Amino acid sequence: MTDKSNLLPQTLSQDETSLKYMLKLAAPMVVAHISFTIMQFVDRFMVSRLGTEALAAILPAGYVGFLPAAFIIGVMTSVNTFVSQSLGRGDKKACSNYCWQAIYMGVAYSVVVLVIMWPTAPMIFKMLGHEPEVAAMEVIYLRIMLYVHVLAVFVWASSQFFMGVHRPIIMMYSAIAGQVVNVIANYVLIFGKFGFPAMGIAGAGWGTFIGIAAGSVIRMAVFLIGDVNTTFKSRHSLNVDFSKMADLIKVGFPAGIGLMVNIALWGVILFGMVGRFGKDALAATSAVLSCVNVSVMPVVGLGTALTAAVGKSIGQRKKDVAIKQTSVCLRIGLVYMGLIGLCLLIFRKEIMTFWSSDDAVISIGIKILVLAAIYQVFDAATHIYNGSLRGAGDTLWLAAVSAFGAIIVLGVGSLCFIKLFPGLGALGPWSAATLSIITVGLANRWRFKSNRWMRIDLFKRPGAGVPISNGATVE
Repeated sequence: MTDKSNLLPQTLSQDETSLKYMLKLAAPMVVAHISFTIMQFVDRFMVSRLGTEALAAILPAGYVGFLPAAFIIGVMTSVNTFVSQSLGRGDKKACSNYCWQAIYMGVAYSVVVLVIMWPTAPMIFKMLGHEPEVAAMEVIYLRIMLYVHVLAVFVWASSQFFMGVHRPIIMMYSAIAGQVVNVIANYVLIFGKFGFPAMGIAGAGWGTFIGIAAGSVIRMAVFLIGDVNTTFKSRHSLNVDFSKMADLIKVGFPAGIGLMVNIALWGVILFGMVGRFGKDALAATSAVLSCVNVSVMPVVGLGTALTAAVGKSIGQRKKDVAIKQTSVCLRIGLVYMGLIGLCLLIFRKEIMTFWSSDDAVISIGIKILVLAAIYQVFDAATHIYNGSLRGAGDTLWLAAVSAFGAIIVLGVGSLCFIKLFPGLGALGPWSAATLSIITVGLANRWRFKSNRWMRIDLFKRPGAGVPISNGATVE
């Protein structure tokens, strides 16, 4: 009898190292990631129609808001790890209970962040040294995104659950629905259609809020009813379990720090350094990052799917299968990102004229896109190895190497470029950013090849707790 906890056909389940199997597992996750990123892309494109100041404001504000949110998202990636390994071990009720613990922690954390950051928002952008008209827009957008993140907890936690139990198709449909709602809401609220007032950059924030709300409702409805409830007892596992919260924090805390540093702090440092060169440099950076953030999403989705695949394989004590799955995903990622890099290089002028009509912004952006093209394949390696190592629970390494790449290579490196080569302008920080991505990608490859992740056993001691141990014997 086919296990209903796995939506992949039984014929594919027989060869979990095949290209077809991994693409089947990853495809819905890729669509889900792209859909969420398209929400942000649509925000930025529509806001770019409002002028250079608005384009310069939206991405820095998004990164500042994402800085604390990235921590709890990183913690929630451990839901995928524990759920997939619990699925491999046959403990299905634990799968849904881990999801509930993540929701409880996530809501509490996001409310605290909201209370702290809402009144301090003006001070944050003043410290970054952004121009007053840009900073005013950044404050508006950041405050709305803080509300968004409270609702998004349900999206983040349930998404990791559905990926962990190998039901990614649910995420795909809910993500598409949320994006459609978001696009409509953005159009209506940003430009003031159908009798609504034109809200400008605030409309972009509230449009995202509405889209996230729709996605949350759909995911949680599916989580609580039908076959999901029957199989995983999701309505009967609402109890607070502090031992499971501790499990998630043990593995997720390094992942949270790593994500916060690798994505959010990385962006804040970059925008802080680029901001020294004025709003044109900020606008160009926003445009470039909007493009590359969308283009990398298929690889991010592939890496998330790989976490679930590796986690299940390790739960079944098939570490050789995990190695082969990583190899398959790496080949996909390198080929895809190599083509993306080529497109960024060839069509860099067309890309920038799509975003802006300001000659200064276009000129800076064209130069930045050359650097973005260079680091694409290394970014692919970073995300694929991240996914595999996270599935094994090797999150402490990921946090350490991410911190080194962001703080030392990007942060200190940017200061050196600015001081030693001031004529480079915004290209100085971007050169350091490129070196940061290359460094992290190569370091994660070395870690995976060392096979040290094989000694991690999240379930070494059976019972309520799930401590981390590095003393397991390699099989």
